[in-house]
Amino acid sequence: MQRPLQRDTTRTGHAVVIGGGIAGLAAAHRLLASGLRVTVLEATERLGGKLMTGEIAGTRVDLGAESMLARRPEAVDLARSAGLGDRLRPPATATATASVWTRDALRPMPKGHVMGVPGDPAALGGLLSPEGLARIAEERDLTPTAVGDDVAVGSYVADRLGREVVDRLVEPLLGGVYAGDAYRISMRAAVPQLFEAVKEGGPLLDGVLRIQERAAARQQTGPVFQGIEGGIGTLPGAVAGTVRAGGGEILTETPVLGLTRTGEGWDVRTDSGVITADAIVLATPAWSASTLLAAECPAASVELAAVEYASMALVTMAFRRADIENTEALRERSGFLVPPVDGRTIKAATFSSNKWQWVADAAPDLFVLRTSVGRYGEEEHLHREDSELVAASLGDLASATGLAARPVDTEVTRWIGGLPQYPVGHLTRVARIRDEVAKLPGLRVCGAVYDGVGIPACVASAHRAADEIVQELTGPAAGEIDNTWTRVRGTGGEAGQ
Repeated sequence: MQRPLQRDTTRTGHAVVIGGGIAGLAAAHRLLASGLRVTVLEATERLGGKLMTGEIAGTRVDLGAESMLARRPEAVDLARSAGLGDRLRPPATATATASVWTRDALRPMPKGHVMGVPGDPAALGGLLSPEGLARIAEERDLTPTAVGDDVAVGSYVADRLGREVVDRLVEPLLGGVYAGDAYRISMRAAVPQLFEAVKEGGPLLDGVLRIQERAAARQQTGPVFQGIEGGIGTLPGAVAGTVRAGGGEILTETPVLGLTRTGEGWDVRTDSGVITADAIVLATPAWSASTLLAAECPAASVELAAVEYASMALVTMAFRRADIENTEALRERSGFLVPPVDGRTIKAATFSSNKWQWVADAAPDLFVLRTSVGRYGEEEHLHREDSELVAASLGDLASATGLAARPVDTEVTRWIGGLPQYPVGHLTRVARIRDEVAKLPGLRVCGAVYDGVGIPACVASAHRAADEIVQELTGPAAGEIDNTWTRVRGTGGEAGQ
């Protein structure tokens, strides 16, 4: 159940949040906790951004992001605050084995890696050629490679361990997160723990081992990832419900046409009029933020305009279980990644009915899976007809698993400009954007562009923006804001923070 919000009503001020994705909703949630009056403006008819549920053969499934990192607290805490704590679910452990489809076989994903960079080369047999394994063995004899202020993940790892490690492991893993090119993606931004480890010097393999030792010392327990029964796509609606219950206003189909700094605050121009605000949190994609900031913050606008995006499509399919019961490869794993070097159409497949018990329970007679298509610089696939994407996915699945059945239902979801790219120097660009934006009173930015594309990172970005706005408008330290949320005891609820 939703837990009502107990607000600190001693604070005043009106904040407008532009963008109704999870970052914008999280910012509104946080601002309301401080006692500010909040209005959320979303240009489209739907809240949630890249978090969305839909139906396949009558079964509710995620058509966007499907899980969130649980080792970071922000997204899980937000779900609990929105009343979804009793619906948090880890992936099913019995069939949680992930694989890499490479060299014409499904091969187990090696354990003990950091975004594909191995700690134990012995675990890579079958994934790499004998020559690739021999190249890794030379790494400890190589001269240390300087990383400077930043370096591309793929370039650095290829220099230390050879291209095969990048092409067969790092590339598909990073591609699954960013839909990007490992040879362009910033190590400092995308894999910060690895960047800090290699800055310490010494062989890369030793750096990975240090990361693993530190992780073991922290003795983290519990699942690495969490889903939500009914889909991660239910999170935005739950947060929006809490915002509305706390007195916040959410307006959909309300695009913002312009921002003007006034003597006392901001004018937010929409197609239905002007909204006055004391502060603005801009939680939109980079291109939209760039347009809105062009007049009042041109330096930040130029930086945001330079951010590139990757597009992708998800092909969700449902099969009769009776039709796939002889396809052993579907029973044994949660899915697989596909290195682009192998020239396949799909870049990954997720066996949702294996990965999420709630999907299996909701449709016991069906087997639901999905594939993803599209990487940075590869837009041509997304212009194909839905039927072509389904056929290409089925062809790759047949080659990988032996699947011969035909689906009883399919759904193609295109995410155009879905994932911002984090090239070398990205964090320096983000710092410049934030420095310029902060020069204007009552203005902050948040979202996937800035601190990470995962749900916890987006929520953390939103919290940072909201806390800085609150401190600017009302003066309290951001740490005080954490204590303004109170969970009210009720069915399945709990009292206290």
